[in-house]
Amino acid sequence: MKALLIGIVTGFIATAQASEPIKIVAAENFYGDVAEQIGANHVIVTSVLNNPDQDPHIFEASPSIISSLQSASMIIVNGAGYDAWMTKLIPESRKPDLLDVASLTHKSKGDNPHLWYDVDVISQTADEIALRLMAKDPDHKVEYAENRDRFQRTLQALKLHISTSAEKIRGLPVTASEPVFGYMAEALRLDMRNKAFQLAILNNAEPSVSDIIAFEDDLKRKKVRAFLYNSQVSSPTVSKLKALAEKNHIPTVGVSETEPANTKYQDWMTFQIDALIKALLQ
Repeated sequence: MKALLIGIVTGFIATAQASEPIKIVAAENFYGDVAEQIGANHVIVTSVLNNPDQDPHIFEASPSIISSLQSASMIIVNGAGYDAWMTKLIPESRKPDLLDVASLTHKSKGDNPHLWYDVDVISQTADEIALRLMAKDPDHKVEYAENRDRFQRTLQALKLHISTSAEKIRGLPVTASEPVFGYMAEALRLDMRNKAFQLAILNNAEPSVSDIIAFEDDLKRKKVRAFLYNSQVSSPTVSKLKALAEKNHIPTVGVSETEPANTKYQDWMTFQIDALIKALLQ
């Protein structure tokens, strides 16, 4: 009887341990959102950058973030130099399962690091997250697969929306303060201007005088149909250009680097695409 009781208790403990949620820390909340959509109630996700009203380039690690990293089973980073600070925070004594999205999708430092605006990148990331969760928690393998498939169907719907939208706005000239929306602009077949200026802003450098003059000329002579700006980051130069666009009745459309609260990735992308289409076709 004693041996039987010990066996029951041991089995109960093993079951309890197996059912504990998998702890995931994502550097950015859109990757955390993808992990939650696939892991559902079998994961606990902490997203470091999660405030769309805050400059994502100004970050200080809180004690709670450090604690989360110390206990995380999986860590997700964007890579490509975008969030290099994240890997520096991971304790050297630990070797968690690190998912570097840039490495996964064959991107590197020097490429446009705003990878999440490429739906194919998110699709590959979702597949990889599902595979890693299945390996960690095979008891819920079927559920992870079903959640992944459901998520991928929503991405297919998003891609259809993008292709349909591209037919309406293909070739229209637009400009931007920096290449946050770059991958999506390509998918929408837009004619993106002032790329040298955007690259300078991306690299925290002052754009050349000639690039600023060219940008201003596009706005004054209305060579572009819309001005895309980073709603989370501002600088005197960009603010001046935004004001010039508004003065010349060129629609300005804000895009963000962080997913809004209580929003899913798919809805976030759709909302921004629709806002741009409305601006371009008004």
